[in-house]
Amino acid sequence: MKLTHSLAAIAAATALVFPLTTLAAGPELKIPDFSHLRGKAVDSVDINLDGFLMNVAKKFAAADSGDDDRDEALAILSDIKSLQVRNFEFDSDDAYSSADVEKVRKQLSGPGWSPLVQAHQRDPKSDVDVFINTADGKILGLAVIASEPRSFTIVNIIGNIDIDKLAKIEGQFGIPRVSQDE
Repeated sequence: MKLTHSLAAIAAATALVFPLTTLAAGPELKIPDFSHLRGKAVDSVDINLDGFLMNVAKKFAAADSGDDDRDEALAILSDIKSLQVRNFEFDSDDAYSSADVEKVRKQLSGPGWSPLVQAHQRDPKSDVDVFINTADGKILGLAVIASEPRSFTIVNIIGNIDIDKLAKIEGQFGIPRVSQDE
C-alpha cells in the first residue's frame, strides 16, 4: 500500500512539473537538432556558437574588420554569449511537421518572453515570430521563428542585445530578414 501511495505521489509531482519543463527557463531555447529532417532537406544550416566557439567567431570577425557593416556586426557580437540557428529548406510543401516548429514556438510562452513582431500571412502561408526575453529592463535573449510550407528558420541569440544594432544585421549570420522594405 505504501508503494502505491509513493508511486501516486511521484506521478502527481511529475504531472505538475512536466508542463513547466517544456517552457524555456531564461533566454535559452531548447532547439532540437532536427536530424530526422536532414535527409529530406535540400539545404540545411545548423549553427551552435557558445563559449569557446563564440570567442573564436568574434576573433575571425575582428580579423575581417574594416568594413563598416562588419565593424557593426563585431560590436553586436561582443555582447553575445551564444547563437543557435536551424534552417531547413525542402523541395516540396509540408516536408516537415509543423509540430516540430511548434515545440520550439511553445517555449516562447514561458516567463520572461514577450512578442516583438508576429507576422502571419495566409496566402502564401508564412509565419514570422520575433520574441525577446527580458529581465530588469534588459534584453537577455532574442528568438526568431520563421516558417513557410517549404522552409523554416529558428534563431536563438543569448546575451546583452541592442535591438537597433541587431536590426542592421538582419539577413546576415543566419538571421532572417524580418522587415518588409528591401
